[in-house]
Amino acid sequence: MSSSLQGLRVLVTRPEHQAGPLCQLIERHGGVAVRCPTLLIREPQDWGPALALFDRLATYDLAIFTSVNAVDRALPPIRERGGIPPGLEIAAIGKATARALARHGIDHGLQPEHDFSSEALMALPRFQNVTGQRIVIIRGEGGRTLLAETLTARGARVDHAEVYRRERPTAANVGTLLERWARGEIGAVVVTSTESLLNLFDMLGAAGQDYLRDTPLIVVSARTRQIAAEYGCRHLLLAREASDDAIAAALPGLMANPSPVQLGNAT
Repeated sequence: MSSSLQGLRVLVTRPEHQAGPLCQLIERHGGVAVRCPTLLIREPQDWGPALALFDRLATYDLAIFTSVNAVDRALPPIRERGGIPPGLEIAAIGKATARALARHGIDHGLQPEHDFSSEALMALPRFQNVTGQRIVIIRGEGGRTLLAETLTARGARVDHAEVYRRERPTAANVGTLLERWARGEIGAVVVTSTESLLNLFDMLGAAGQDYLRDTPLIVVSARTRQIAAEYGCRHLLLAREASDDAIAAALPGLMANPSPVQLGNAT
């Protein structure tokens, strides 16, 4: 990564408890991190169903973790119940989730090699013949239904363990953010999920949405990139993965080619 981002101000939309490492990377390389969490991670409405499922985790063939938050929220109660059963296969949507599992001592999970999405996970050979298998998807409340629908259609028995819920923050500080944007002080935006993107649009309102559409936007999945394009974002760059290092590595490209980002690994 370039040794200097020349004061580039980057709007970081990660949840507050996950934003620190990326903000530190940006500032270490001469940029300015502007924190604007567009997701709050809360306790689930009811832990009961997930905990009951964890009590019988040994009856499942496979567990799929959909996010870093799913890993961090689920592993403590799973450990309290004896840990991951020896015969349980583990899968992760992408590398960031796999790294979170590794931090908890689980380094043998399946994961896509490139496109870190539900679609890419379902394309792996392991998931082509799941007839009769019991699979648990560990996720937040109200997550995407594609995994469950695809696995059920292929003959699996699928349950969900919902271990957190997502909320949109209030827009209390948006006025200050819009003032900074109007002064040209926001040079790039980082969005790490489609829900974060949609929340940001809602939080900015009509007064700020055109600023977002005209500002280089770094995303970490093809799905988010597509939705951002549908919402009118004009300068999109796809990081190679969802990690902080990959996001930070994409930023110098904005300095070299700030207007507008070309389609390709950018869109």
